[in-house]
Amino acid sequence: MTLISFSRRNFLLTSTCVVAEATAVWRSAKANEIQHTSSPRRLLKTLKSGMVKANSLVEKFQIAKQAGFDGIELDSPGINVDETLKAIEVSGLPVDGSVCSTHWNVRHSSSDAGTRAQALADLQTALRQTKAVGGHTVLLVVGHGKDGSPEEVWQRSVSNIRQAVPLAAELGVAIAIENVWNSFLYVHDGPPNQTADEFVRYVDEFNSPWVGMQFDIGNHWKYGDAAAWIRQLGKRIIKLDIKGFDKQQSKWADITEDDLPWADVRLALDEIGYQGWVAAEVSGGDVSRLTTVAKQIDKALNIG
Repeated sequence: MTLISFSRRNFLLTSTCVVAEATAVWRSAKANEIQHTSSPRRLLKTLKSGMVKANSLVEKFQIAKQAGFDGIELDSPGINVDETLKAIEVSGLPVDGSVCSTHWNVRHSSSDAGTRAQALADLQTALRQTKAVGGHTVLLVVGHGKDGSPEEVWQRSVSNIRQAVPLAAELGVAIAIENVWNSFLYVHDGPPNQTADEFVRYVDEFNSPWVGMQFDIGNHWKYGDAAAWIRQLGKRIIKLDIKGFDKQQSKWADITEDDLPWADVRLALDEIGYQGWVAAEVSGGDVSRLTTVAKQIDKALNIG
């Protein structure tokens, strides 16, 4: 793991173009606060393009920038490269990555070989389109537990996705696995104290710096300690998704309008040396709503 961790860190530093001091932190007496003894590591805010209510792609980019975001994620396959490059030029807002647009229905874990072949082709297209517009990651849901036994879903998905890794390395675009409610690598009807053990094993199966986690902070708060998962996943985390979840009420919530232990989450991110992109995945809207979301991220992760 030494080589993989070193390469992944270098990739992250290069892709975000930020350099920050190592951060020493200490927990304050108040449970909901965290203080840094030196400048906190740099976190950059991005969001899913579908969150932005706008009449054109250029307007989407402009609104996202006006709301306080540093980048935007697109859906691919489906990126119009020429239109996107124009939107970047006009707005000054970069594309940091994409979300594979077909991964829920065209799955790498499917029992059908033709479906798996299409899933691979779609992932390869997403990698190429993302590179063409300057992005560095493609978010991927690797499969679904309903496609077979845990062993079958594991073997099919790993075998299929592995075929795209050489292209990811060639392009310099990482495959970022998201933890989602897909009944795989965790027990969907299980207890609230589950660990990230299976996610660790799954990522390590690829043995590549070009496959990591786009860890969604809110997605598995129902099933485990978000900060503990961050500490366990460590350098495997190459990007973050952020949303709120209220465990007591078992429902999604706005960021900071939940019961997530955000101070401990931020402490865990500092402990693993994370710096880079944080992608909002919540209900969107106009510039006013998105400005609120950006401020919620600042508050949750103590971004100054």
